[in-house]
Amino acid sequence: MRLGTRASALARVQAHAVADRLRAGGASVEIVPVSTVGDRSTEPLTQIGGTGVFASALRSALVRREIDLAVHSLKDLPVAAYPGLTLAAIAEREDPRDVVITASGGTLADLPDGARVGTGSPRRAGQVSMRYPHLRIQDIRGNVDTRIAKVATGEVDAVVLAAAGVMRLGRERDVSHVLELQEMLPAPGQGALAVECRDPRDAAEPADLDRVVHTACAALDDEVTRGCVGAERAMLARLEAGCTAPVAALATATAEGFSLRGWVQLDGVIAEGSATGPDPMPLGYELADQLLHQILAEPSEPILVTERES
Repeated sequence: MRLGTRASALARVQAHAVADRLRAGGASVEIVPVSTVGDRSTEPLTQIGGTGVFASALRSALVRREIDLAVHSLKDLPVAAYPGLTLAAIAEREDPRDVVITASGGTLADLPDGARVGTGSPRRAGQVSMRYPHLRIQDIRGNVDTRIAKVATGEVDAVVLAAAGVMRLGRERDVSHVLELQEMLPAPGQGALAVECRDPRDAAEPADLDRVVHTACAALDDEVTRGCVGAERAMLARLEAGCTAPVAALATATAEGFSLRGWVQLDGVIAEGSATGPDPMPLGYELADQLLHQILAEPSEPILVTERES
């Protein structure tokens, strides 16, 4: 099986983790690096297309049969289905939170007025500005190592990164502070890896390899994680927002189904809230509708949506 991955250090680590699990099940796996627009460009994500800039090249390689499966960071994957492809597995999620790395080892609250916080994420920028208005956001791009180095060289005073990526690269000692969920909600799907392959169910005469790959990948699927990220991505889809939009969401499994928290910034107005329900997709739609209703109803004030049953 030819497993496609972005060429960055983090993407390779993630791809090897998936490959090791497939090999443990008896598969033979070859890692194939694929160059993506998001990796080649240093422009802000909002300027180079945002949604899909890290996934489109991998998906095209799948369709052209240059690779047989691809590993994505789920938070970078557009919510719209891609014709002929399927998410055969969403692996068990790792820590979904964000972390702060500062030169001083302190928290965001410890930074002085005007301190520069580096991030290329509108979601992170919006939440940092909301909770720490004394700080200044500086747009940065680059892989995890590059962004951490910007703190060491003094280009910025702090960076905010996904905990899962930092931990996967073994750089947890650099972390100054873990942002708890009351400080910052993560991107929909953050911390989860998705394995995508050609869908043999969509083909009139599917290749034997496609069936084998799909079956092998499906064995890596985690049902609880799939349900949680399904609710988060349904909220994202209902808001018609892309991967780089200022939208945050996190769902957790409960005895009755799922609990979903969400945050969105639209035209300078912020809404955040929560809802619970038994089914992921309707739950995500419900919370998105609540947030949109409140923003449109009272655009001049930040809104806190109260929890309710969907």
